[in-house]
Amino acid sequence: MIDKQEQSLNVKMYINGEWRESSNIQKRSIINPANGSIIGYSEEATIEDAREAIKAAREAFDSGVWSNLSTGERAEFLFKIADKIIENREELARLETLDNGKPYREAEADVDDAAACFRYYAGLITKPSGQTYDVPAPIQAMVIREPIGVCGLIVPWNYPLLMGVWKIAPALAAGNTIVFKPSEVTPVTSKKLLEIFEEVELPKGVANMVLGAGSIVGNEIVENKDVDKISFTGGTVTGKHIMRTAADTVKKVSLELGGKSPNIIFADADFETAVDYALFGIYAGSGQICAAGSRILVEESIHDRFVEKFVDRANQIIVGPGSDLESEMGPLVSEEHLNKVLSYIELGKKEGAALAAGGSRLTENGLDKGYFVAPTVFVDVRQDMRIVREEIFGPVAVIQKFKNEQEAIKLANDSEYGLAGGVFTQDGAKGLRVVKKLRAGITWVNTYHFTFNEAPWGGYKQSGFGRGLGTFGLEEFQEVKQININLEVEPIGWFK
Repeated sequence: MIDKQEQSLNVKMYINGEWRESSNIQKRSIINPANGSIIGYSEEATIEDAREAIKAAREAFDSGVWSNLSTGERAEFLFKIADKIIENREELARLETLDNGKPYREAEADVDDAAACFRYYAGLITKPSGQTYDVPAPIQAMVIREPIGVCGLIVPWNYPLLMGVWKIAPALAAGNTIVFKPSEVTPVTSKKLLEIFEEVELPKGVANMVLGAGSIVGNEIVENKDVDKISFTGGTVTGKHIMRTAADTVKKVSLELGGKSPNIIFADADFETAVDYALFGIYAGSGQICAAGSRILVEESIHDRFVEKFVDRANQIIVGPGSDLESEMGPLVSEEHLNKVLSYIELGKKEGAALAAGGSRLTENGLDKGYFVAPTVFVDVRQDMRIVREEIFGPVAVIQKFKNEQEAIKLANDSEYGLAGGVFTQDGAKGLRVVKKLRAGITWVNTYHFTFNEAPWGGYKQSGFGRGLGTFGLEEFQEVKQININLEVEPIGWFK
């Protein structure tokens, strides 16, 4: 057990290099989802607080205190941040588990990935970029990339540290200043990250953090004319609102939204591998992952065998507090989200789906005060059921059968979402053929969930637009400028 409980995790805002309280006297309770206890309080920002953070970021950008540094100088800061993250690895992982509920081993992996992300962009930003052109004129034409300006970064609660870093690292590497809004549900590791920024002496105003409800703080960040770019990860409904709101100031927007991703299991797949990854695809992170393989499509000749094995394995998953090193799956993040997931399970029953495993809140063995749901499996589902079409964002899998490759592709693409998808087959040509036809931005063959800082992350359709990570993630935070230099300086003679 990693049961070192923090008694007073008081999270303040970080604006212009200072830790600040909000003018709002009301604070938000920080809840440990494993037992429902209050572990601290965070500030609840007002519109004025958000404006102060935006002002600090604007002034810092316009002054050039960050954007005018060489790429090597900015990279040096990012490398220092990565080193500090690793120095604080145990504390960060413990705080992430305490605040979010995820198993400690998952939190450790997130911390390592966060450090690697800073290192990746520290290295990338120093590499040559831009283009030059031979044009039919005595002119040297070229393209350079510049920072956009002030970037509003809004992230969800399922990966509090890592999702923040996925945005912060490339935004800072490109020379931007930021106003960062973590989820009001999980602000704890964000506070620690900003403390690290302070330790490495990041210039004042370059990185600012505001806390509170998206309807107030997030909305101001999106509306404010001094914010040049919005990068949002979260629900599709909120993403649509951000698009409409950002249109008034025509600011750049990138959105990574919901998913209802298919995981296709062909009869010729390595059976044990397919079952194992299908479990990982939906139950890692308690299913609270936008790319979760929540729709499992199984070729009919192995369907019954697969369901039997999958249900047996799902029933053996050890569910418990993330601080217990034996736990394989932790709680849901909040009581509100618990009730949402349970309502979908009840909906599935009413729609006529057959419940093959789970389907209830877990309350035995000391879990009664936490937000635990048993790994759940529905079979005998129809394509029109809401549990098949809507994102549940919890440990709920629906298993469907298909007859052939064409039907598998049709079922997989019959969704308003297009974030991710997996294919399991030992036929390499088939695997590539199918993933190329999936309308999804992230795909896997004979694996699931693994992604890398070097590769782009993002979706098709209502799963959003824009890409994070890789070179694409850096470009999201850059403007492209054309430069033309006349090599023969003399009058043009256009007008007589």
